[in-house]
Formats: sequence, C-alpha cells, structure tokens
Amino acid sequence: MAHLLIFHWGWLLGSLLLGLAMGWIAVVHRGRAVSKRTSWWLSVLAAALVAAALARVIPGRAGYWLELGLILFALYLAGCAAGSWLRDRALSRHAPVG
Repeated sequence: MAHLLIFHWGWLLGSLLLGLAMGWIAVVHRGRAVSKRTSWWLSVLAAALVAAALARVIPGRAGYWLELGLILFALYLAGCAAGSWLRDRALSRHAPVG
C-alpha cells in the first residue's frame, strides 16, 4: 500500500483535486433517487471490494489495480465532499441576527 502512495502520488493528488473541483461546481439536482435495494447492493459490492483488497484475495496485477482504483475513488469522493462543504461555507448567505 505504501508503494501505491509513493509511486502514484501525482495521480492520487489529481484525483483529490478533481473531486474538490467537482464538489465545488456541482449543483444539487433533485432527480430520481436510487432505490433502497439498489443502494444496498452497491454498498455490499463496495464492502466486498474493500474486503478483497484488504485480504489480498486477488493476486498480482489485478489486485494492484483494484487497490489503486479503490484509493483513487476514495480520494475523489473525499474531494467531492470537501468541495461541496467549502462551497456551502463560502457561498451561503446567513441572515443577520437581531
């Protein structure tokens, strides 16, 4: 795992910054929500992928790419959350007290 961080630090930083930018420019759209059943299956899939990466079930190059993809995706989501939070803090208008 440390090898991934040292060797791919540029891509990891890029993923975080891309997520930050997407979180900043994204506008909330109230579209159709994902069903509870679909969100449950996606959660199970994500947990299974993380468990497989931590247990090193997938050997070789495929396991390497799985770990790298999961780290990139996690950093992208963290950047999206941070960008949305920063946009909310910077652009929200608070009513004066009094």
